[in-house]
Amino acid sequence: MPSLVDRNEQRYVGYRATVGFDGMPEVAHRIAAIVGALAERGAEPAGAPFLRYLVLGTDMATVTVEAGVPVADPIDLGDEYFTDVLPSGKYAQATHHGPPNGLFAATADLLAWGEKEGVRWDRTLEADGEHWAARLEIYRTDPRVEPDANNWDTDLCFRLAD
Repeated sequence: MPSLVDRNEQRYVGYRATVGFDGMPEVAHRIAAIVGALAERGAEPAGAPFLRYLVLGTDMATVTVEAGVPVADPIDLGDEYFTDVLPSGKYAQATHHGPPNGLFAATADLLAWGEKEGVRWDRTLEADGEHWAARLEIYRTDPRVEPDANNWDTDLCFRLAD
């Protein structure tokens, strides 16, 4: 069952791309690259990595998405990466337990719950698609520690409008 949670702002290092859904694995693999680059600089992640969906194209064929890793302080990892801040605020949160292929259904369930509850998402509808302030998939399970995807936990956190 989804719940409403308050989240503080969260600094992160990210990588952004606009891809078709077949390009999502390339973006997701940037998480490991960011973690590795942080380790090379003696820095540790300050939380679980995530994907942040910024724009869902009107044709649903493209998505602008970020791979992000929370950090305590801004850090320069080079030209491909940037430092930004996830906004604080109230979020609807639901946890998906299982492999990533269940995330589409879990997302649909969270959106349907929000519709039923009258939730106003922090998003705008524009000519090119849905623009979200913070629509997150937070990967709480480290696959290096737990290789069985059936045991993975992913939090879906979608920011509500103020």
